[in-house]
Amino acid sequence: MDVAVLGATGDVGRQICTQLVERRILPTTSRLQLVGRLDGASGRAVHGLRADLIDAYDEHAPLLDVALDPADVVADVVVVAAGATAPASAGAPMTRGQLAEQNLAAFTAYADALARYGSGQEVVVVVSNPVELGVAVMASALKRHRVIGMGAWLDTLRFRREIAVSLGVRRHRVAGFVAGQHGDDLVPLWSSVRISGLDVDERRRAVDRLRGGRSLDGFGAEIASAKEQLAGLRDMSEAFALIDSWPPDLRVVARPWMTHQSGAKTAAGTASATIDLVDTILDGRDIVVAGQVALAGEVLDRTGVLGVPVVVGQEGWSRVLLDEPAPDEVRRLTAVADRIDAANAPWLGGGA
Repeated sequence: MDVAVLGATGDVGRQICTQLVERRILPTTSRLQLVGRLDGASGRAVHGLRADLIDAYDEHAPLLDVALDPADVVADVVVVAAGATAPASAGAPMTRGQLAEQNLAAFTAYADALARYGSGQEVVVVVSNPVELGVAVMASALKRHRVIGMGAWLDTLRFRREIAVSLGVRRHRVAGFVAGQHGDDLVPLWSSVRISGLDVDERRRAVDRLRGGRSLDGFGAEIASAKEQLAGLRDMSEAFALIDSWPPDLRVVARPWMTHQSGAKTAAGTASATIDLVDTILDGRDIVVAGQVALAGEVLDRTGVLGVPVVVGQEGWSRVLLDEPAPDEVRRLTAVADRIDAANAPWLGGGA
């Protein structure tokens, strides 16, 4: 199977391409298409990236191809990493609205090209932000089950890791999902947490201890307070030590935010989570992941884009797999879904 990476020379796109080759996700008979823009700097850089990857991994690299026109994108899995990204800085971050304004044209151009020239069987993995807008645009042009945003999967992996660290176990022993919107409006589904080796009562006690009697009804205020505390710190070691003292779900939001504020980026982690999702799709086995998808009443009778646990395979996502959420999870999911709809509406012709 073949993979195309839109925005291959960006921070995240380059990491995705490198990890796809380095981790030998694609056999030598498959094709990795590096996609740039003919009228942009990436139009030159993709040729250099191709040469660099061949130089580094020639013995096991897949066939490496370059495409500079959306109409030339051909692959079984298309990874959307094109467009602007929020700069790593200690200043005011780029808002989701600003990202939407800059990236809408790229989302639309590639969605239209895939709808017109594609095979009709591609699975599209949206990495670019706002991921919910990218999914909405792609899903409106393609079959919605062929489009999944990876933001909720990245948040899920972070959630599992933070729980594992708190319990002193490895991440593979922790199950559980994050839903909602990628970023501050994520919804940690504590009701979905499972810990290998613990029975129901032991798991309940462990989760209660980790949550410390908190409810998601106050989660938004906790995030705002955490950012305010971190913004006043200049010592990065002190900032990350403070984050380590917080509950796992709050760390899921605070740690990547502080990483960005430090002047670094989260490209490696984002790419790794994306590779996991792509590898799952290429493998052909159905597996439950979390992702942003275009709903048609499957969750809380909602339409529009929302991050939820879904069953994913070679043909995209097939169904939502969400047990009855806890009451505070339902309330936050509903509020977040409303905010996603409101944020997407101006860019989707007035309706989400």
